[in-house]
Amino acid sequence: MRRIAILGSTGSIGRQAIDVIARHPDRFSVMALAANHNIEQLAHQANELRPAVVSAGTPDLAARLADLLAYRPQIVASGAAGLMLSSTQSQADVVVAATDGMAALQAVTAAVRAGMHVALANKEVLVGAGRYLCGLARTSGARIIPVDSEHSALFQCLVGEHVSSVATVVLTASGGPFWDFEREQLERATPEDALRHPIWSMGAKNTIDSATLMNKGLEVIEASHLFDLQPEKIRVVVHRQSIAHGFVVFADGNVKAQLAAPDMRLPIGYALAYPERLPAPVALTRTSEAIGLGSTRSVLTFEPVDDRRFPSVRLAYNALHAGGTYPAVLSSANEEAGRAFLQRKIKFTDICPIVEQALAAHPAGADGLEEIEAADRFGRTFARDAIGAAMQR
Repeated sequence: MRRIAILGSTGSIGRQAIDVIARHPDRFSVMALAANHNIEQLAHQANELRPAVVSAGTPDLAARLADLLAYRPQIVASGAAGLMLSSTQSQADVVVAATDGMAALQAVTAAVRAGMHVALANKEVLVGAGRYLCGLARTSGARIIPVDSEHSALFQCLVGEHVSSVATVVLTASGGPFWDFEREQLERATPEDALRHPIWSMGAKNTIDSATLMNKGLEVIEASHLFDLQPEKIRVVVHRQSIAHGFVVFADGNVKAQLAAPDMRLPIGYALAYPERLPAPVALTRTSEAIGLGSTRSVLTFEPVDDRRFPSVRLAYNALHAGGTYPAVLSSANEEAGRAFLQRKIKFTDICPIVEQALAAHPAGADGLEEIEAADRFGRTFARDAIGAAMQR
């Protein structure tokens, strides 16, 4: 029985993690649930799972949450302290980090420092502080298992292999809803257009990042940190079917690939149960059909990224090469610009220029935990100022 703490339980990954856990009550129990502002959903989850620790975004929300609970947990908390309690004081064996932004950085750092098993789904934490966290994990003995489908694919391909024998790893991108759009169409794209992903069902932030392909740029940085790879060993291709999630090309010319149906419950389940695998008959049927074992033929295609229309991948490589706290600036500025687009404050085609301007303005420096948090604040402040200026035009 593995005891689970879920940071970001009401988001897309958190909800799907709970679905996986509910399908295997003999394997998992939930010790802590933490969310930001969706109190009704959090209360529903807590009343079903009865964790010892529950946490909301603010003290006022935590008080409202307590009123909605049909049982009395050991701890009702809020904010960064609540995330920390959920992570390290709930007697959990596994911490699922599925929050947005850098809110859970301290809690995830504490879990890694304590040598825990961390199922990491938070792009911003891994992009901004991945080098720091992965270095800390090597010292503490913590196990960081990626939840992103692409990094889960690479992780699975590398089990039992030596990283020194890797020639190239390949991340696949769906291309998002705008892959066939010309520049003029991108100028007119609306939030509703961007949120209509052709394959994946994700939260708004990740769906916008998929539309700009920034999600793939962030994943390049994550892969560098997770697998200790130089940027030139990481490539991106567009694979519209979202069946092949990642490849590893080895020095001897052999290639391993991981293929599966586009269902986030698969990498979530793998991260929760590692090194074991969970039975998943529904997903198994979908995967069999996806790779052509059903009644219809399956065709898999791969295309290069178009940097002219989607410059975000190039920006991510630039930040990775620059090192230090530049990835944290890339991530936070992108988050603010994407949110502004959803709020109709800027155009879709304004997102990447704002990120590029933030990177150009950021001064180089060390990349300790305090510097990473400062860089995150810099990226957000710069982006908000740039958004304000764009709204005046």
